Amino acid sequence: MDPVFWLQRWNEGRIGFHRGEVMPLLEKHWPALGVPAGGRVFVPLAGKTLDMHWLAAQGHAVLGAELSPLAVRAFFAEAGLEPAVAEDGDGCHHRAGPVDLVQGDVFALADSTLGAMDAVYDRAAIIALPQDMRRRYVSGVYARLPRGCRGLLITLEYPQAEKAGPPFSVEEAEVRGLFEPDWQVDLLERRDILDQEPGFRAEGVTALATAVYRLQRL
Repeated sequence: MDPVFWLQRWNEGRIGFHRGEVMPLLEKHWPALGVPAGGRVFVPLAGKTLDMHWLAAQGHAVLGAELSPLAVRAFFAEAGLEPAVAEDGDGCHHRAGPVDLVQGDVFALADSTLGAMDAVYDRAAIIALPQDMRRRYVSGVYARLPRGCRGLLITLEYPQAEKAGPPFSVEEAEVRGLFEPDWQVDLLERRDILDQEPGFRAEGVTALATAVYRLQRL
């Protein structure tokens, strides 16, 4: 899963992972984190998700990280926004109101940038990465978030042998193995969604669930 893969997906418009609405599980479970208004929320591998606008509407300062310049431009253009653009060691920042979307490598974000976050929202990042990269992602990105940081993590669970990712299946045992004991991990919900995902059924997937976790850095 090198950067070229994702850049090509965006360039070819193969972005079935993008939702045209705010994620209902975000709206349902975000209050359980208790992130105060004004809290800084990190959204890794953000794409052009509308979830960033929703988080900003809750009073949060949002920092997204996205590799594709096409996705970054589309996020602001589709909202009718003209961002201010500036570069630093993190990458190319695009800022409009409370949203700062950095076009660049999520692994290259500075310690000081990640260390200033109050929360993290991960809907499409960890499931976008193969298993070896998931461990690198947690140890290289999540490990630099500060103590007390809270997170909402949304995963998919299905028989991995029935479909080649992405998105990949990330079972609860793996989530706990990746995050514990540095993070407290609480399963908030697991929901069967196979009937809602005809694309998975068409590929022969026989079972599909989504799981929602509340995280807290210890």
